Amino acid sequence: MTGAFEQLQKVLRRLPGLGYRSAERIALHLLVEKPERLTELVSSLQDCETNVRTCQVCGNLCEQERCSICMNPKRDASQICVVESIPDLVAIERSAAFPGLYHVLHGKLSPIHDIGPEDLNLSSLKERLDAGGIREVLLALSNDIEGEATCHFIQEDIIGDRDIAVTRIGFGIPSGSGVVYADPVTLKSALDGRRAYR
Repeated sequence: MTGAFEQLQKVLRRLPGLGYRSAERIALHLLVEKPERLTELVSSLQDCETNVRTCQVCGNLCEQERCSICMNPKRDASQICVVESIPDLVAIERSAAFPGLYHVLHGKLSPIHDIGPEDLNLSSLKERLDAGGIREVLLALSNDIEGEATCHFIQEDIIGDRDIAVTRIGFGIPSGSGVVYADPVTLKSALDGRRAYR
């Protein structure tokens, strides 16, 4: 194979979820089977590089100063769902279960990985709360030590004594799965998050 092909394959392998074989298949598909898609892909990537940025309000992807969710007047502006990453926001949006706005931290506190509060999108969250009108902050961070530490920091240092309800997403057994297949952390979360049954 050529050096350029090997470089393309190497770059593709750096993408999440792509191993050696997948990267090779994609490279061959673009260069041999469907070369017209290569031009389309390059054009699309360049367009994204030029036009896509993070929303100045919430940290989501957008092509203007604010994303479509922040600009949507039908959203409940009194609720903010705090998430670690844009894929988390996308997953919650796909469920159509949350009517409010979002705030993307772009990570979580992790002293082991040298990630402190200054490395996260926390100052703009504080600014949003300072502006007023927020009645609930929903913490939708992962159910691990770093996620819990980040939630605690937000509650103590960002929200503080404001008159804002702080809620946490529930964790538990996935729909269609059984108790026997759940790991201990998931089972503990499911039991701690139990509610009255009618």
